[in-house]
Amino acid sequence: MIATVYKSTGSWYIVKNESGKVYNARIKGKFKIDGFTSTNPLAVGDVVNIENEEDIESTIITEIFPRKNYITRTSPHNKNQQHIIASNLDQSLLFATIKDPKTSTGFMDRFLVTSEAYQIPAIIVFNKIDLLDETDQLKLAHVKKVYEQIGYQIKAISLHTNEGMEEVQSVLQNKTTLLSGHSGVGKSTFINMLFPELELRTQDVSEWSGKGMHTTTFAEMFDLPIGGKVIDTPGIRELGLFAIDKYELAHYFPEMKALMHECQFNNCIHINEPSCAIKNAVNDNSIDYNRYVSYLNILDSIQQKNY
Repeated sequence: MIATVYKSTGSWYIVKNESGKVYNARIKGKFKIDGFTSTNPLAVGDVVNIENEEDIESTIITEIFPRKNYITRTSPHNKNQQHIIASNLDQSLLFATIKDPKTSTGFMDRFLVTSEAYQIPAIIVFNKIDLLDETDQLKLAHVKKVYEQIGYQIKAISLHTNEGMEEVQSVLQNKTTLLSGHSGVGKSTFINMLFPELELRTQDVSEWSGKGMHTTTFAEMFDLPIGGKVIDTPGIRELGLFAIDKYELAHYFPEMKALMHECQFNNCIHINEPSCAIKNAVNDNSIDYNRYVSYLNILDSIQQKNY
């Protein structure tokens, strides 16, 4: 039977077949994909073949079908290995907040680079807009302008007042969407509004750190009543990028990719090289300075990792 992985706990998997029947399944023996290594052989969203072993009444995953795409992070346990977050995605949706807790643009940019690298369209949703004062609203307007100008969809919502919810739900319809973001930004609250029967745990922002507390342990996929699926992921404090070369990085910043051909050198990494179109664009404000800082920080982390 063909089935889709809805939840992975590391050794056991919850899968659903094409008629909607749910099974607890496991992998039989070693499970490897040629040319691909990760800390988890299967991920939520994978399409697999399953067989029932009648003698011991268990369901076995015997085959994984080719992935349309996938998104990974550096393994939290081993920086030299990758961990697949989810596969076969139509889009990613990053929850962010201007305050309580504050989502840094650096974190957002790392997520966007990862989505670009795996060719997964990304949408940013700013929650808790009911908490924003006039200064905060100006910050949101500036961030919205910067990211919309380079081609990203930005949504602003309040899960507390329901403002903007219909618009976000409409972009989820008939799509498989990865939900991500720091803990505390409202991801679990959002899923509870979509699926009240789940009653996912939510936690307040930690007072001493200003950061959310982890409430989701494993990635899990849910079927939307309006059509489509959403994949909830553990709150990510740092999204470690895996297997991105320093010469490739600028390709994943759309505003830089558009200008790279104007640089004097083909292997320009846009730091100290003469006649660099990217640095010129930063200097004349065609490229947002904070986006360039994000680029430099990610580049630095890539170079440090390779030492």
